[in-house]
Amino acid sequence: MTTAQHPLPSGFGAASTAEEVIKGVDLTGKVAIVTGGYSGIGVETARVLRSAGAEVVVPARDLERARTALPDVPGAEVEYLDLLDPASIDAFAEKFLASGRPLHILVNSAGIMATPLTRDARGYEAQFATNHLGHFQLVARLWPALVAADGARVVAVSSRGIRFGDVDFDDLHFEHRPYEPFAAYGQSKTANALFAVELDRRGRDQGVRAFAVHPGTIIETGLAKHVSAEVVRAAGALDEHGRPVRDPSRQLKTVEQGAATSVWCATSPQLTGLGGVYCENCDVSPLVTEADEAEWRAGAETPGVLSYAVDPEAAARLWEVSERLTA
Repeated sequence: MTTAQHPLPSGFGAASTAEEVIKGVDLTGKVAIVTGGYSGIGVETARVLRSAGAEVVVPARDLERARTALPDVPGAEVEYLDLLDPASIDAFAEKFLASGRPLHILVNSAGIMATPLTRDARGYEAQFATNHLGHFQLVARLWPALVAADGARVVAVSSRGIRFGDVDFDDLHFEHRPYEPFAAYGQSKTANALFAVELDRRGRDQGVRAFAVHPGTIIETGLAKHVSAEVVRAAGALDEHGRPVRDPSRQLKTVEQGAATSVWCATSPQLTGLGGVYCENCDVSPLVTEADEAEWRAGAETPGVLSYAVDPEAAARLWEVSERLTA
């Protein structure tokens, strides 16, 4: 498989913070939307983009919670959006387009993980619907503003959770196979990575580039609220006293470190002319070879992306399926 998955190298690393990677970047006059921008790494992403001069819009299902969470993002606009509600996605996009502004940066940071089986009003499995389909529809509706930016970047926050599963095109919504929370999460994160591949292919001639990101494991984000403490501890993310373990070499990061790769992909001049790649630790990830896959799966120290998560044929198929599912 031909792939652009080759580290630059960027000069940054696993311990780099969002503030470090954006140093020297002026976003004055730029407009950014950060989904999930009021929790976890999304808050830090929104804060750092705003501090560099960007206008920042934070879509939120809980408006009051979002406003309370954003004291360090002065001037952030908070607008209603529920990624499980197609009508609210359309309404949010229509309001933004009516403002006449171009959209220079879209960071799709919102997400859920390993939830009990839940379906939206269409019958779609909630992790796939929230993490992938909601963002797919959002990008489609905001497309005129992205093109108008004449140099937009879309960042899809994926995860090393791609290891839990490929996209099962025969049973996307667990209608025929037993539901397994992490399998559903893995499918949605693989979908995020594939989305960036095809979005970049379709958008590059119009100045829209896309990147997928593994942020690392950041225990304070609330993403793991459906995962038991025993499972989190077994993964090495908590010590014997229940405190977060910090070790960027094993992808165990602070919020500031976790937001760094999203911010790097959204703003770094090092990525000019590039796109459609999966990134981690503020660099392009190498492709995991078949010979290295066992080692990669055994621990988080080895960077890389599995081939099925950047397969252009699967990415094109997912795009077509997503168009049908979101009408």
